[in-house]
Amino acid sequence: MSKNEDIKTIEKRIRLRFNKAGKEYSLLEDGDNILVGLSGGKDSLMLLKLLAERSRIFKPKISVKAAHVKMSNIPYKADIQFLKEFCKELGVELLIAEESFDASTDKRRSPCFLCSWNRRKALFTLAQENSCNKIALGHNMDDFIETMLMNITFQGAFSAMAPKMQMRKFPVTIIRPLCLADEKEIACYAKLSGYPPQRKNCPYENDSHRHSMKQLLQHLEKLNPEARYNLWGAMSNIQSELLPPRIEKNTKSSANNN
Repeated sequence: MSKNEDIKTIEKRIRLRFNKAGKEYSLLEDGDNILVGLSGGKDSLMLLKLLAERSRIFKPKISVKAAHVKMSNIPYKADIQFLKEFCKELGVELLIAEESFDASTDKRRSPCFLCSWNRRKALFTLAQENSCNKIALGHNMDDFIETMLMNITFQGAFSAMAPKMQMRKFPVTIIRPLCLADEKEIACYAKLSGYPPQRKNCPYENDSHRHSMKQLLQHLEKLNPEARYNLWGAMSNIQSELLPPRIEKNTKSSANNN
């Protein structure tokens, strides 16, 4: 099989999962004006390509813009010139914003959380300024499972991310159309397509809990090659009758007993 055939085969599988997610979770609706968070990584590039192509289909009719948020105080850089050329080739407008944060103002939060939160706020602002009703993020199936494992391990909560979520404080809906796509396939497509790597990676990426969960997921897949799909399925297959009941804390009773 030639390189071009490899690319077409992988792209077809990813597109099928992209389309399946769109239908199953009602991610795209007629009249949507979507802002794609374009970090410059493989997932966001793949997402923008798929949504840009989807915008040329008549129903449902959507429009797409891309936004790249630079963090001035984090030595993490994407190839901006490549992003501009990539967007131009797809016929998509690229918006660029610059933000920063001071990690010393909140010692309870990790630099990763603060960076992510400030990037997200910048996207909300750009979405509202450009009349976008949805923000598309490039989280893939691995990201969902890793988040679930982190929340179980460190928060004692069975939760992950939602493929579609209406924000409470902003008139924007978050969608994650790559939620059914495997990270390995996206990485393979990016490599075969010649997508450039980040010019400078985040210095905190290997220190986060997410990195540990990524390693855990890899270990689970060695134990069972179907582990990722079973973990994904478990998120919508909660058998509450086989779990301990939730115990509500009675603050008044506790106070009287003391």
